[in-house]
Amino acid sequence: MELICPAGTPAALRTAVEAGADAVYCGFRDETNARNFPGLNFSCEEMREGIAFAHRHDAKLLIAINTFPRAGDLGPWQRAVDNAAALGADAIILADIGLLAYAAERHPRLRLHLSVQAAAANADAVAFYVKEFGVKRVVLPRVLSVPEIAAMTGAVACETEVFAFGGLCVMTEGRCSLSSYATGKSPNMNGVCSPASHVSYGEENGYLVSRLGDFTIDRAAAGEPVGYPTLCKGRFKTSFGIGHIFEDPVSLDVRTLLPALRDAGVSALKIEGRQRSRAYVRSVVSAFRASLDALARGETAPQTTLTAITEGQSATCGAYLKTWR
Repeated sequence: MELICPAGTPAALRTAVEAGADAVYCGFRDETNARNFPGLNFSCEEMREGIAFAHRHDAKLLIAINTFPRAGDLGPWQRAVDNAAALGADAIILADIGLLAYAAERHPRLRLHLSVQAAAANADAVAFYVKEFGVKRVVLPRVLSVPEIAAMTGAVACETEVFAFGGLCVMTEGRCSLSSYATGKSPNMNGVCSPASHVSYGEENGYLVSRLGDFTIDRAAAGEPVGYPTLCKGRFKTSFGIGHIFEDPVSLDVRTLLPALRDAGVSALKIEGRQRSRAYVRSVVSAFRASLDALARGETAPQTTLTAITEGQSATCGAYLKTWR
């Protein structure tokens, strides 16, 4: 299985490649990608240099153009597709049907991957993208169990890629109405989920209160760990008590499921985290490289701990096991 790794900066790209990434995914420094944060992403020249560096080390570079264009303002997104083709990207990752049509028509030799933002969660949906636009790979949403992934892989005429480590998303993969409602900025239009400009912390009656926009997300007692205030990982008070109703603030880690995912026919494993540090990239990529190499040799994977860089210092296999179903 191919190891697909994140890079939010040129330095992170070099780190990912040196740590053993088979491919690295990046975005341009604008709203055409879903990690449009200050200080992240690539200019065209940086992307050109990144592609050259990756290719010198026998790795691929994929460019994520995975937000949805504004009505009447397609220019930035179409330019991003044109630039990716001109720079020699190994593939582009798209979600919008109009952009897929544009890329397929203008750049027929450019390899197209379907972003998880498209939320293609069944074989009929994937078949549409393959037939109409020649999509070569689909990134599956984080809502499918391993048997469902196996069924999908056997029913579609393209490669499948699944998330292996990092953040969890319980929404329809980026189409987060909750975050949009709270901040006025859409994850899949503006490329920001719970933007830092709308996050605040304050003390009230001995509690540390975290807010997103005008909404209180959590109240933590002294010494209690405090997560980043995203709505889907907030704590809520209900008749059942106080708890994380949607999703616990923990990280996905599927290393124990690698044999099952391989047997399910998965082609690629995706590590989440273009906004993360080089230390995060190095640690996660190295751990997964060691696990995949051991799997290929028929050996037991080394039990490297990644607890220190997981959210909440805890990990889960998420929907892949569907214990909550």
